Amino acid sequence: MNPFSLLTPYRLRIVLRMAFPLLAVATLGLAVSVLQQEKQLSYQAYENSFYKTREQIAATLRHPTGQLALLNPAAGRTPGLHPVLLPYAALDFDDQAKVQQAISMAGCAAQYGDKGTLCVGIGNNPWAGGFVYVAGTFHAPPLAAHPLREESINQAHRVDVKVSLRGQEYHWIAPFEQTGDPAAGGIRGRLTGYTAADAGKPHARPVKDFRGWIWQSPVCAPDAAPDCAHSTFFSVRLPVGVLQDALFAKTKPTWPPQDLADIGVSVAVLPPGDGSALLDTTRDQATPLFSLRDLESLLLPGETLRIRNDQGKELLSLSAASSNSDQSWHALLTLVRHLPVDTTVKALQTRTSVPTPLGNFDIELSGDARSVSDTLSVVATRVSWFVGAILGALLLAWLVVEAGIIRPISILTKRADKVARSVKTAGALDEFDLSDLRGRDELGVLANCLHDLLRRVREDVEKEAIRAEQERDMWHAVGHEIMSPLQSLMALHGGEHDPSGRYIHRMQQAVRVLYGQASPSEAFQSTTLQLETLDLDAFLRDVAANAPCVGIDDVSYQGGTPAMVRADPYSLEDVVTHILNNANRHRAAGTPIILSLTSDERTASLTIHNQGESIAPELIDKVFEYGVSGQEEGANRGQGLFVVKTYMAKMGGTVSVRNVDGGVEFGLTLHAAGVR
Repeated sequence: MNPFSLLTPYRLRIVLRMAFPLLAVATLGLAVSVLQQEKQLSYQAYENSFYKTREQIAATLRHPTGQLALLNPAAGRTPGLHPVLLPYAALDFDDQAKVQQAISMAGCAAQYGDKGTLCVGIGNNPWAGGFVYVAGTFHAPPLAAHPLREESINQAHRVDVKVSLRGQEYHWIAPFEQTGDPAAGGIRGRLTGYTAADAGKPHARPVKDFRGWIWQSPVCAPDAAPDCAHSTFFSVRLPVGVLQDALFAKTKPTWPPQDLADIGVSVAVLPPGDGSALLDTTRDQATPLFSLRDLESLLLPGETLRIRNDQGKELLSLSAASSNSDQSWHALLTLVRHLPVDTTVKALQTRTSVPTPLGNFDIELSGDARSVSDTLSVVATRVSWFVGAILGALLLAWLVVEAGIIRPISILTKRADKVARSVKTAGALDEFDLSDLRGRDELGVLANCLHDLLRRVREDVEKEAIRAEQERDMWHAVGHEIMSPLQSLMALHGGEHDPSGRYIHRMQQAVRVLYGQASPSEAFQSTTLQLETLDLDAFLRDVAANAPCVGIDDVSYQGGTPAMVRADPYSLEDVVTHILNNANRHRAAGTPIILSLTSDERTASLTIHNQGESIAPELIDKVFEYGVSGQEEGANRGQGLFVVKTYMAKMGGTVSVRNVDGGVEFGLTLHAAGVR
């Protein structure tokens, strides 16, 4: 015996129960496999990104903006406006285009919102002089110039500049003095610097080394109204005596000054009169310049950037932002770190040099590919909720299948097996109750089908019982159709010594045996008729004349022409007699039953009409079915009209019935003798 055959009844349950653990294992395996592949790809991507980061940092630092950040590593650490060391020896402050290009390339212009921009710096060549350069833009109406030989400067646009360093403060006020013709395209002029103490005094002399120029665009927005705002650019060179004196104090001056980040500068562009400043560095908030610390955003987790000058002094050390490994589960972090990859884990390190006017800067970038695990574990922690949701859905599905499918199937199997072993009669099926399993789902439909199946089995068993009952009642059915004529013969030949009585008794016994083996309906349907040609007109005359002999009085036949048809005379007589009996039972007292015949070349039609009650509408289509009777008495078994329909069909004819005014009319149709 095959041992696996013992598991056959449980095969479906085993498959369903094993499917869910396998799906859970497959889900976990898929998640781990994806993590391993992502780790492999992340290691390769990290190495490629490391070298791209190196090139990007080097390109940024070689640009004038990056060199400005290299030359000013301490820029932005202290609040306020401070000059920066420019990557140029000096600024050609007299040429607007050159100054604008220089500060744009260097990126030293700080943005003060919508007020304007400002760049403050010193040249990288000490022999260009101890000057501080101030250049920027602001928006203003057409500039008001300071007339020559006018003592008051408050009626003109002016620039107010302060520089404080090493305990000293320099303060200049430079009013705008127009030069050239404004019609030539915009307004142009110089900024003549006065010390704040001398400005506005009679016979005040301008500062000799103070130089400044201002240019205003002729275009304004939104239109050319006189008071609309024009873009205005100015450039100023400030002579700072302390810095100039320091250049000549020693043989080799220190440049840039070591206290460059401590030099404070404030700039204000004042309108005519006492109005608020158009641009004020002490009031307006500036956007910080690019600094070396901004390179931190280019670094990946695990990377470190170090910058040293040519003396080996470390100017800056930056490390990438944390990968938020604390946001990952320790178990997932351990799993990711132990996943095998093909790439050999190694520390990456590169060095490059960036030349500047003050020497070369050494750029060192180092990284560790193992930091990928920390980043990947954070992502895995976020995705783990989806994996957990899938596993939870699988668990829920398993519980639903277990409670909603497997358990009902087990119950159904046990009950079906019990029925198969114990059911012997129709009454035993009542013990097989499926009411708790029926429903609209698949299993409920199955339970419904089994319930309907058992109901049909129960009906079949009951039909068998009815059939047995019908066999016991067969005598009544036989007597209804055959035994009555034999009883009449017994009256004629029923003498004690009459030999015909013996044969009649034998005929009765044979009839009992023959019809006792089937129901009456099956007996009628299995009857074989002997068709012959007969004159339907003469036949009906005899039937009408002999009707009183069978207890049917007042039958009137409305004669017609001879009509030759093919029929079995005895079966046809039974058909007409059954209809006459039915009409006799339902006709009104004292009314005749009228037979009428019509014929043509193909058919002959007989109509039997009686006056009386009509057939109920719900029975009009069922009167020819077996067992349907309009009488409550037990003597009428509802088989007379069934015999009519069966015999007419066997003779190739049809029968119909309809309600007419005052009664009922049956119609019989037979084919003419020459028609097949």
